[in-house]
Amino acid sequence: MRAPLLRDQFEDLDKQAHAARLGMWAFLASELLLFAALFTLYASYRVLYPVDFAAGVAKNSVLIGTTNTVVLITSSLTVALGLHTLRRGRGKLAAALFAVSILFGGLFLLLKGIEYAQHFHEGIYPGSAYRFAELPARGAALFFTLYFLMTGLHALHVIAGMGLLTWCSTGSYTGAFSPARSIHVELCALYWHLVDVVWIFLWPMLYLMHR
Repeated sequence: MRAPLLRDQFEDLDKQAHAARLGMWAFLASELLLFAALFTLYASYRVLYPVDFAAGVAKNSVLIGTTNTVVLITSSLTVALGLHTLRRGRGKLAAALFAVSILFGGLFLLLKGIEYAQHFHEGIYPGSAYRFAELPARGAALFFTLYFLMTGLHALHVIAGMGLLTWCSTGSYTGAFSPARSIHVELCALYWHLVDVVWIFLWPMLYLMHR
């Protein structure tokens, strides 16, 4: 088991861990500001085009959106269990739990890809490429442009989170991460939970608010 590495600029490991957590929370706050700006933009356009936005929401698959919500919530559970297990010294089990979370992330992307393919087949594209005859109004085109922007940006965060969890899983299995060296895994878990929280806001906005 590797001993924790103390950087030169810190007096002890506790202060180093505190600085790492503070830095991650600052980063997560900046991410929340980014999505908050998109949510505000969505709300503004929804006020201007309430009927078109409601029709656009009704066109999305509630089944896929809800299934993906369950998938991400479950993945956050397995990530939390993985971190807890690692801190108890069971690195290989933690690695398996992180691997399960990665599989959930892959399932989320697969379902989102299926939904995208359905939209593309009907001519639902972002921006000027939009040509869905059933909802030709400008408000519907704006809705789906925001839909692709927000869900696409979120999907990129899912991919990044899967990469971080792969690192956590490999390190937990090999012993690079341990109860004494778990701060990096804790920070990756926080990032994954952010991905989950953002989707919990996207889910009702894009799948349930059709009235």
